[in-house]
Amino acid sequence: MKATILGCGRVGSMIAGLLDQEKFEVTVIDNNFNAFGNLGDNFNGSQVTGNITDEEVLRSAGVETADLVVVLTSDDIANLMAAQMIRQKFNKDTILVRVRDPIKAGAFQEMGLKTICPTNVEFDMILKELKIKPRKGKAGSG
Repeated sequence: MKATILGCGRVGSMIAGLLDQEKFEVTVIDNNFNAFGNLGDNFNGSQVTGNITDEEVLRSAGVETADLVVVLTSDDIANLMAAQMIRQKFNKDTILVRVRDPIKAGAFQEMGLKTICPTNVEFDMILKELKIKPRKGKAGSG
């Protein structure tokens, strides 16, 4: 199985390392070469330096042959642009996108993207600990 991870921060590098250990063929893209230091010495995958919204960077990372794409940069808009480009240009359906803004997460889901919103996850965990049932929607949605 091939996986492409967009973003090599804490979460991206952890996911890349885990998939590498699970014998995935992993390629990580980040615009900051120094971010690849987060992968550690035991990482066996590939690294591509470049902009995640650049079609040629995505091609050089092998997105077109990836079985799984995980988009994990800290920029929600760049994540959306990259996910949409990958879905449309490379005809990929197995894309998971991190979106920090709960309102944007809802909009991304309406566009058919699979999203993880850490803000909503934290909100739900806090409510659970406080034994409070959600009243309406998620954090930031009113």
